[in-house]
Amino acid sequence: MRGLPQRAPRRSGRFNAFQDKAEGVCIIDSLASMEACSTNMEMDEPMRILVVGAGATGGYFGARLALAGRDVTFLVRQRRAENLRARGLRITGHGDAEVVTPALVTADELTDPTDLVLLAVKATALSAVLDDMAQAVGPDTLIVPFLNGIAHLDKLNDRFGARNVLGGVVMVATQLNDAGDIIQLAPFASLQIGPQDGHVTARIKDAHDTLAGAGFDTAISEDILAAMWHKWVFISTVGALTCLTRGTVGDIVAAPEGEKLGPAILAEAAAVSAAAGYPVPQTELDSTTHTITEPTSAFASSMFRDVSDRHHTEVEHVLADLAARARTFQVSTPLLDLATLHLRVYEDRLAKDTHP
Repeated sequence: MRGLPQRAPRRSGRFNAFQDKAEGVCIIDSLASMEACSTNMEMDEPMRILVVGAGATGGYFGARLALAGRDVTFLVRQRRAENLRARGLRITGHGDAEVVTPALVTADELTDPTDLVLLAVKATALSAVLDDMAQAVGPDTLIVPFLNGIAHLDKLNDRFGARNVLGGVVMVATQLNDAGDIIQLAPFASLQIGPQDGHVTARIKDAHDTLAGAGFDTAISEDILAAMWHKWVFISTVGALTCLTRGTVGDIVAAPEGEKLGPAILAEAAAVSAAAGYPVPQTELDSTTHTITEPTSAFASSMFRDVSDRHHTEVEHVLADLAARARTFQVSTPLLDLATLHLRVYEDRLAKDTHP
């Protein structure tokens, strides 16, 4: 490659986070146990990493890995490549700006497989990017998608095989400014990976070791699908809440009866996850409830930021898909349905304004 050096049966109950010192792997059961896991293991031969997309999320994690000395190359479009060559990949927002001179490659320059692909594009770009990254995926390549929801797993499995595709859950608050720099809005960042079938192989452990110790929390989950569903509940709740009202959590709670809307949306989303076989732990429900009812909070979802900046949203992949699955489970979701309709109208107007 140019630019690069040469679901199992579900367990009953919950299992606690632990540090397997013999294997150097932190196994967790949910987002709630992420803080209990801390691994800084080193490998003799870290994997070569291809980050597909250098936006707010992929750019952040890729830059952190590059700063930590990992072998990282970014697969980007020509326009983004020109921007990064001119300015470097910059992270701002907490202290002095950190600048990486990234190794870059475009789709037509890919020739050989890599070891680990971090897929960090929006769901709306997934179909197109599958062809772009195909040359980078070999028989032993592992793909970690950063996408929201779960529908992307079917597309990736069909194209590259479930053996090569892991589940992934990222938590980070970042956005791009007009210059293409990454603004970190909060200090916390984390990444979970895990096999879809629950079987953690040596190759997956190697991937985790490559990602660990780069300035963000990492963990392996034996039930990554549950973690993905639980994140989906969170982002659909905050997305629907802030987009329906076009305000921050503090704005919403300050309005009469406003504090009731968030928990009502959360109840709908959590009911869908439970019907799918992934009930959200009470600790996570409590944490989300606190987030969406905190007075004076300036918190707003990334989907709301997209609307505010007149960008396209992931309404079909986050809200519409969740609402559609609710109907298959005969779960009533009137608020999620309303938020989906609201954002579909927005998307239609945005398309007409962009292409009159």
